[in-house]
Amino acid sequence: MATDFHIIELEKHETKDINDKHVNGNLTVVWRDWDNHTLESPKMVYITSVNPQETKGPHLHTKRNSFFSCIHGKVIFIIRSDDGKYHEIKMSSDNPQLIFIPKNIPSAHINIGNEVAHVLALADISWKPNDNEMKNITFNDYDWNKWKKK
Repeated sequence: MATDFHIIELEKHETKDINDKHVNGNLTVVWRDWDNHTLESPKMVYITSVNPQETKGPHLHTKRNSFFSCIHGKVIFIIRSDDGKYHEIKMSSDNPQLIFIPKNIPSAHINIGNEVAHVLALADISWKPNDNEMKNITFNDYDWNKWKKK
């Protein structure tokens, strides 16, 4: 398994009405068994929500590797790589992406929008209520204020 995060651009396809063929929406491919991802088969899939202007994390998972895709709203993922550098990845359903965050890489995500954001997560290990593999941490040297609405 990889030791650093990476971003995968997702395929987005228009869908069409069966009668007159007008575009009635779209379909975004998040995961297929034949895609070249490091995740062989998800063991858990869930949706997490983030209220407007709220932050989840930072934390890391000691056993679990995860993929995330923002399916509604706008979020910024802040990831601290092994070299201590912070990476800011803006995600939204308008520009579908899948971000891989391996175990032991700390991250947080911030809802920068005015509505609840929804993030789809795929993980290689299922969460259990008595599982203490998530560790809360701090990004003391990170400028959180840049994301606050003025």
